[in-house]
Amino acid sequence: MSQITIDLSLTFTIPDNDVTINSLIHGLKQSHNHINGTVITTIMSAIEERLIANMIEQNPGRYKRNGTQPTTRMLHSCLGPIGYRFAQLIDTRAEKKRYIVPLKDYLNIPAHQRYLDEALEPGIGLSVHVSFRRAAAETERIRQTSMSHTTIHRRLQSLADNNCPFSNLKDKQYRFLIVDGTKVHLQGPSGEDQGTVEMRWALASLGSTPYRFEPVGFWIDTDWATIATELKQRLNYTTLEVLFSDGGPGIAENLLTPTMKHQRCQWHGKRDFPYLLYADGAKKQQQEPFVNKLKSIAAMRLNKDALEKLRPEDRATVETITSQTTQGFQELLEALDPKKYPRARAYIQNLLEPVTTFLRWWLDTGEVIPLTTNNIESAFSQVCNRIKRVGRRWSEKGLLNWLKISFYKIFKPEQWNLLWFDRNQKIPLIHLVSIHASYSWSGAITKL
Repeated sequence: MSQITIDLSLTFTIPDNDVTINSLIHGLKQSHNHINGTVITTIMSAIEERLIANMIEQNPGRYKRNGTQPTTRMLHSCLGPIGYRFAQLIDTRAEKKRYIVPLKDYLNIPAHQRYLDEALEPGIGLSVHVSFRRAAAETERIRQTSMSHTTIHRRLQSLADNNCPFSNLKDKQYRFLIVDGTKVHLQGPSGEDQGTVEMRWALASLGSTPYRFEPVGFWIDTDWATIATELKQRLNYTTLEVLFSDGGPGIAENLLTPTMKHQRCQWHGKRDFPYLLYADGAKKQQQEPFVNKLKSIAAMRLNKDALEKLRPEDRATVETITSQTTQGFQELLEALDPKKYPRARAYIQNLLEPVTTFLRWWLDTGEVIPLTTNNIESAFSQVCNRIKRVGRRWSEKGLLNWLKISFYKIFKPEQWNLLWFDRNQKIPLIHLVSIHASYSWSGAITKL
């Protein structure tokens, strides 16, 4: 481990009157890119000089100094722009005249990139929530680093291509699985309208309370059978115990196994019922008795807070609620004439058992499981807002890549920094050992 001492002299002009702390901070902020750039280029120059000297000493007669590259290489970092003209050598033993730029390889400086990866972190992070144009503008305002929205978009695609968040999931003992979907608008490579398709996702939880679900897959315009096949390849599917869903067509048929229970979302159950009644020809006024009856059923009145307060001594109460729930659903089925309301009646018949799984689960295990998917949908509301309100048309590949990045930013924030700096790689860092500052006034001394 070597040490380097940099002699840095800074000269500022300071107004004689009305100076505030904000004056100092704002003035220094305007200068910090220049200061950082000077420090970085000084260290680069020192490393380069020592590196070249070692190469010439260890290979006598092979390398010959050849000045610097004809143009200044501009690199943009989180500390501001860095302008540097790299020194170059000639390899005299090469068959053809060969120029070598030692510092580029030594510092692993990427070729043909003006923006270093960590300089893109603010812009790509912001693009999860706002448009690429707004992300570029905000990054320039905050970091004083100018970059185009196309640069942010292109590097987000590259970052997503090189980072798959859904690998190495076989070893995880997931117990619960949630699936859902929403409509998205796609466009082709030239901007042509490709219509609306279904975007679907799956999330899994290890089951420790409070339940924390994490995405295990995103799909665009993919049927549930294909999704089920991919999930069974990606996960240890045999450990799953409960499937949570809104009961959409094809979900239970493809994703449910004989050893799994199915919990239909209570909120979706109440929300979708009026649509089925309307499809059977019932107007709003005619729907009210049936809708109110569904809402009055014992299990449909329970919420998460009430469930979490249950204790073993409440078993008789839960058994009563279960019995009342069965009776309530039976009364609703009797009220729905199968000839007048065939769709609504079939819906309630299919809803009865899976919407009350949480009650039977508690009676069997004493464990509280979610009775709605609302806790997941609150996180996905950020995703849907960005997809449907901020950016309204996406290419399929572009949307999938954006979803990969949103996985880290929204659902796994603790892994976000690892995308930019993987601590497991143990990259050697430079460390500040000491700092000393003194000052001297020049010109006339004025009392402040």
